[in-house]
Amino acid sequence: MDLAVTSREITGKKVRTLRKEGVIPAELYGRGIKNVHLSVPAKDFNKVLKESGTTTVVTLTIGKEKHSAMIHEVGRNFLTGEVLHVDFHEVRMDEKITAKVPLEFVGEAPAVKEKGAVVNKSMSEIEVEALPNDMPRQITVDLSALDDLDKTIYVKDIPHPRGVKFLVAPETAIATATPPAPEEEVAPVETVDVSAVKVETEEKKVERQAEKEKTEKPE
Repeated sequence: MDLAVTSREITGKKVRTLRKEGVIPAELYGRGIKNVHLSVPAKDFNKVLKESGTTTVVTLTIGKEKHSAMIHEVGRNFLTGEVLHVDFHEVRMDEKITAKVPLEFVGEAPAVKEKGAVVNKSMSEIEVEALPNDMPRQITVDLSALDDLDKTIYVKDIPHPRGVKFLVAPETAIATATPPAPEEEVAPVETVDVSAVKVETEEKKVERQAEKEKTEKPE
């Protein structure tokens, strides 16, 4: 995807004025190049991010220059989610790069419906190596393989996209059909004989009264 950006001279706290104008301050860096301060239209960037994610090559157009880059980091406002800053990393199309690609879980695990299992997902992304154009946006994991209790999907079980190398051990677990937790037995509630308590209370009352009269009786 193409993204038109402009060089930026405003730096430091002054970049706040850019955000008010719908512009995101950004940086372009990479091996062998000098860092470039950029301004990116927020509307255009959000569209690219939604459609391409962070593992797809974006062509940055700066005037007549074009740079192949990937979205390396997106800084957001913790409360509003607004994009505050973006780092782009320039890549060479003939050099392999590494990235963490999100896992997309699809399908339904039969063990959940048939045996009450709970799917425990131990990974949400996987580190891979590939040429920039071969880097996938996401890796699909089909949960329909979990057809029994304690069944596990490992890294070795998911298909390798063409030109992609997984940098995670093949025996690493991705998702498991965990047996349901056993129901806790509720201990019986001990019943209390209220009448017995009342009788005992009345007897104590009579004893206290008798002791009081004995004390107050003149000699």
